[in-house]
Amino acid sequence: MQSLAKVSTPRKVVLSGTLYQNHVQEVFNILDLVRPPRFINMETSRPIVKRIKSRVYVSGVGNNFCDLVENTLQNDKDFKTKVNVIQDLREMTSKVLHYYKGDFLDELPGLVDFTVVLNLTSRQKDEVEKLKRHNSRKFKISSVGSATYLHPKLKPVAENCSENSISDNIIDNLIDKLDVKDGVKSKFFRNMLKMCESAGEKLLVFSQYLLPLKYLERLAAKWNGWSLNKEIFVISGESSPEQREFSMEKFNSSADAKVFFGSIKACGEGISLVGASRVIILDVHLNPSVTRQAIGRAFRPGQTKKVFVYRLVAADSPEEEDHTTCFKKELISKMWFEWNEYCGDRAFEMENVPVKESGDLFLESHSLAEDVKALYRR
Repeated sequence: MQSLAKVSTPRKVVLSGTLYQNHVQEVFNILDLVRPPRFINMETSRPIVKRIKSRVYVSGVGNNFCDLVENTLQNDKDFKTKVNVIQDLREMTSKVLHYYKGDFLDELPGLVDFTVVLNLTSRQKDEVEKLKRHNSRKFKISSVGSATYLHPKLKPVAENCSENSISDNIIDNLIDKLDVKDGVKSKFFRNMLKMCESAGEKLLVFSQYLLPLKYLERLAAKWNGWSLNKEIFVISGESSPEQREFSMEKFNSSADAKVFFGSIKACGEGISLVGASRVIILDVHLNPSVTRQAIGRAFRPGQTKKVFVYRLVAADSPEEEDHTTCFKKELISKMWFEWNEYCGDRAFEMENVPVKESGDLFLESHSLAEDVKALYRR
């Protein structure tokens, strides 16, 4: 950023698909590049900065402009205050920030994006309570929790094994001794996989951790006698460029291909998985743009079917809290960049829908619906 700021040119244009990801400060860092040295200190910005500061007060934040705005947009209970701040931000950045949503996605068959909040089993609830009590580190709660929400017997493996030491033998021995019904996300995956196979659709599964992917890969192999690189495909951070290209091409083109497991960080730019029309997001990534990019592996030019996305969230768990935080981040971005005079407060909420009225025959089936606590259409 410092090096870019030193470049002197008559014009500066910055292209970004994810201008706001985690904090208001990120947007102003980019604006400082195109209007150096400090965008908020410009003559046109100063009166609006003053106006925003007069509108908001956040105890403990001090007078830092970006922190004040971030805390107000994330936490203020008064929607009108948020709207006023957003409109001030839009006025301040209107001459330099131009948003274009794009129209090529409108030509695709469509995207249905669900958040599926699942009731944990009693054994999972016990393990989650232990996790809350004995571990305060955010990353550990997220990584161990991700495994536990899938199945409670994965918890000790997640606690004691590093990501790179999880062998097929460890997982296979574990699978031989467990009941899939004890893990609500495992059960959801099994039933979704069965339905996809019956309907002739391919399934794409993303996680930010390797243990859940390895576990589900071995489950799919055991249940159906499937093998890697025929019915099952995987891309992780360890995959070579050649492996990625082979897996991507074979999954999209082969009639034998059934399911693709992807590390959410490894399956970024340059990966097209339009063979899949069903997408499961196993866990909540705290940067919502990463999840959007993962969905974009299937919902992109070349897709011929409607894409259904299932963001699985464990009810009454730290993961549900993370999901709420992520949705607020998406909300700020949407309000700032997409706001218009027709938007009311309801335009920026997830739509709560009864499972039986979801319009998705898979979700409306008893085997998937019975564990759903709440369903939201994004």
